[in-house]
Amino acid sequence: MPETPDGGASESSPGGRDDRAVVRDALGVGIAVGLSGFAFGVTAAGADISLAQTCALSLFVFTGASQFALVSALAAGGGPLTAAAGAFFLGFRNAFYGLRLSRLLGLRGGARIAAAHWVIDETSAVALAQRGRHAVRLGFTVTGATLFVLWNLTTLLGALGAEALGDMDAWGLDAAGPAVFLALLAPMLRTGVERATAGLAVVLGLGLLPVLPAGVPVLVAALAAPLVLLVHSRMPPGRRGERDGARTAEGESR
Repeated sequence: MPETPDGGASESSPGGRDDRAVVRDALGVGIAVGLSGFAFGVTAAGADISLAQTCALSLFVFTGASQFALVSALAAGGGPLTAAAGAFFLGFRNAFYGLRLSRLLGLRGGARIAAAHWVIDETSAVALAQRGRHAVRLGFTVTGATLFVLWNLTTLLGALGAEALGDMDAWGLDAAGPAVFLALLAPMLRTGVERATAGLAVVLGLGLLPVLPAGVPVLVAALAAPLVLLVHSRMPPGRRGERDGARTAEGESR
């Protein structure tokens, strides 16, 4: 599909068959991830966050990883500012998605502002996989709408269910948030650099838990990415190329 001079996808005429494929993929992602809002509702209730506050987080923050990070830090006894800082830095990656999507979607005015609220991992992944502006907009919109509705609905159900169950620790539901977070993260670790970054982040986060205030280890763990990239950039070009080629071959074989 041709692109416009500014690098964005050109307009294309809607095709029924292609549209159905885009909608099917977008609904699959939206439903699969949207249901995990139940775990967030349970986790928030276990951290003694009120029902109104829990629902407000899903409505106005609407980025699962940041929401889990915020609630987990508060549950561990961290201060509101520390917890919010960790959530902010984790969610800052969405700004980079927005830079790319702004050209591909080609939205203006109020539609552009509204769409910014739906710029998250899942909507970006579905939109960037499409060819042509019509397909990009369709994938982004269907994924965003499905995920937003389901995430907020299941957040409410999870919080209400947790309040009815009572003690989260007794049911083992206090582990629901970290489990869902790991389930979402694991498929993204495809290359050696990504795995090394995740591993170093785990070491930093867990190793500093006993010595730093709650919420601060999460911020320190974010240093794993620049440290790994620095080491990777200083590797000899030949060795780096061999490793990248091996990773590519490994990914294709899967």
